[in-house]
Amino acid sequence: MEKERIKKNKWKQLHLYYTYTGFYKFIYEGLKSAFLPMVLIFGALFYVHYNVININEALKLLTVRYSDLTIFSVFFASESILGLLPPDIFIAWTKNTSNPILYLAFLAVLSYAGGVISYLLGKAILLIPSVHHFMSVKMAKHIKNMRKWGGFLIAVGALLPLPFAMAAMAAGMIKFDFKVFLLFALLRFLRFIIYGFAIYQML
Repeated sequence: MEKERIKKNKWKQLHLYYTYTGFYKFIYEGLKSAFLPMVLIFGALFYVHYNVININEALKLLTVRYSDLTIFSVFFASESILGLLPPDIFIAWTKNTSNPILYLAFLAVLSYAGGVISYLLGKAILLIPSVHHFMSVKMAKHIKNMRKWGGFLIAVGALLPLPFAMAAMAAGMIKFDFKVFLLFALLRFLRFIIYGFAIYQML
């Protein structure tokens, strides 16, 4: 009973901390800013699908025109360098491959590995003063947030449509515990399962 009370108090204190430091507001703002681009992307996909060309046929054409290795390489590069391309496009592509589940799983592995690369790049930046100064200015907000929220920011970046690569790089730049980073980053796999199921149902 005493342990349960202590546990409840701990979670209450944690909740108050994240409330006062703006963690929930950060998530809300991030989701709000990601909502419009997502709506536009899915809206464009539906419009093209029903008025221009069948999306499934277009994705099949993509598999013919470009090799799997090329597409996987582009995705891995994007996930390793600031998450430049939305993963959802690649998830949709896997639906029309020879083995969708296997390809989706491989995308998740590449995304996870891309996060690790981003983390290592963040640490490497510390060795180059000029680059470190430049990136510290560019990523000041992410670094500040990482110092405040640590693993929870990594978890949010891994699960939600927020820049996971930038959260991973910020973690590297502040020398966040690597083993803990790897643990929180595993949530990236859950994101691909959820989004994969949703996108497969829509297409």
